Amino acid sequence: MAQKNRLQFIILGLLNIESKTGYDLTKAFDSDIGEFWTANHSQIYPLLKKMEQEQLITHHEIQAGPKLVKKSYDITPNGKELFEKWLKEPSEADNSHDEFILKLYFIDSKTSPLLPEMINEQKQARQEKLNHLKQQMKDKFPTEKTKQNQNGHYNVLKHAIQRENDYLKWLDEIK
Repeated sequence: MAQKNRLQFIILGLLNIESKTGYDLTKAFDSDIGEFWTANHSQIYPLLKKMEQEQLITHHEIQAGPKLVKKSYDITPNGKELFEKWLKEPSEADNSHDEFILKLYFIDSKTSPLLPEMINEQKQARQEKLNHLKQQMKDKFPTEKTKQNQNGHYNVLKHAIQRENDYLKWLDEIK
């Protein structure tokens, strides 16, 4: 099966919420979207150009300073139709790339001297990630109303917190 350009759908989804500049889209990957998907500007900007050529998005210019004009992108009806079609398609199971898991696979003995340090480093990194996610939850969803108004985002963040809790529990079990 051909690989879907999922980044295209993420961009369409973000633009379906509101108009954004390329910079705004890039920043979304540093915060919220970055919790489960990564992309950098070298991927985003060429794709924006391609998507505009395919009439999935359009842009308008905004004055950002006395001499600075930025492009702000909007989803088109064609883009909205493609995005909604994608939302209805079944999702493929896709495991993320976890380097720790890959390294762990090659540790042949529970008594390997590498194992304790590897596990401790991973526990520290996962705990830091969990703390960050919990702070995001507090900051972004302080009330029930914010949880209801951004239900999808709230549930993805809730899932990320559960994932990190489960990962930490698993690390304790394999010690």
